[in-house]
Amino acid sequence: MEIRILRKQGKSLRAIAGEVGVSVNTVRKYLADDQAPRYKRRAARASKLEPFMEFLRQRIEAARPHWIPATVLCREVRERGFVGSERLVRNFVRGLKPIKAEEPLIRFETMPGQQMQVDWIEFKRERLSAFVATLGHSRASYVEYVTDERIESLVACHIHAFEFFGGVPREVLYDNMKTVVIERDAYGDGKHRFHPTLWDLARHYNFKPRLCRPYRAKTKGKVERFNRYVRYSFHLPLVTRLRQAGLKLDRDTATVEARQWLRDVANARVHAQTGRVPAEVLAEERASLQVLPKPYRGDIRAARATSREVSPISLPASARIALPAQHVLALYDELLREAA
Repeated sequence: MEIRILRKQGKSLRAIAGEVGVSVNTVRKYLADDQAPRYKRRAARASKLEPFMEFLRQRIEAARPHWIPATVLCREVRERGFVGSERLVRNFVRGLKPIKAEEPLIRFETMPGQQMQVDWIEFKRERLSAFVATLGHSRASYVEYVTDERIESLVACHIHAFEFFGGVPREVLYDNMKTVVIERDAYGDGKHRFHPTLWDLARHYNFKPRLCRPYRAKTKGKVERFNRYVRYSFHLPLVTRLRQAGLKLDRDTATVEARQWLRDVANARVHAQTGRVPAEVLAEERASLQVLPKPYRGDIRAARATSREVSPISLPASARIALPAQHVLALYDELLREAA
């Protein structure tokens, strides 16, 4: 092609030969030929595995739906005279292995007031944990920092979350944490033995505790996605900001900051999946939530502040939250007003 282009540009045969690096006769030959040069395709060499491929196909087919490891198949064909490497066998049988189709992700939407998803986020460096609750319909979320994940803390966080949302959903979805379930399927399929304190709390607030499938975090995907949002969009920026100022994050500071972040950012943003603002949808969903009953007075061994009397705080947008009475609530509100 280069010879023809140079010829069309008006160059002589000798000039073309010197530029391309071939003889004048070669230039003349290609200019006389109307077609591009043809190259003979090299014959493919037979693979050492080729005589045993049909045997391998039959062995794999006979084992379905199970799978025979490539190491075993290599040993079997070597007994039949194969002298190649195990890699040849491995590469061949890999192409015969069916590709497992990923389970389709079906987004499960709940009716207003139907479900709340709950989870813990552990922050080992700060020795804190965050209780996270997300309503399945509105995606409105609640975050509370605690120093432990004991049953007393879990119960108190539930109470505060119900106060924050302004009502109680009909069911609460958990993973298999020990403070929630003692034994799965203890009384039959889907009939679990729940922690007695949590069960008593559920009876008082009239919600049904439910468990997600083991090792399936996607079952409670709404709160799982929000966990990542909390960790990287709230907790990490807060911790690093305090660290630069020579300060360390504690529970009380995290509580104040989380309240403001929920009000101004998390529940005020347009949610990526619903396309709506969670706080606005929560205002609609509140009518479908169950009415808050009288304060819970269950049998919780009181050794921690989370089991003490709680008092509600009025927040903007009609949101309510409850904090332990030992904290100076007016101070929290004053801090939030100054931050705003």
